[in-house]
Amino acid sequence: MSGIGKWSLGLGVPLLVVAVLCSVLDVIPVSVITGLLGLMGVGIAGYDALYNLLSRAQLRRRGARAAARGPRPHGDAR
Repeated sequence: MSGIGKWSLGLGVPLLVVAVLCSVLDVIPVSVITGLLGLMGVGIAGYDALYNLLSRAQLRRRGARAAARGPRPHGDAR
């Protein structure tokens, strides 16, 4: 996960906790606002984690494909 994903997760989870506490205390407008901001933060973090996971999987597939082809002769531009 990149720095933006960690930052978003670090802000999103506490905002969701604040939203739950505000809803228990019947401060509904604050609860709705912090809940939406928290969901956006957690969503951004999830997207970032999925993006990094898929990019690593693509690198593994490319490496496996290159290993299956075997060594290339010197000077081959492909």
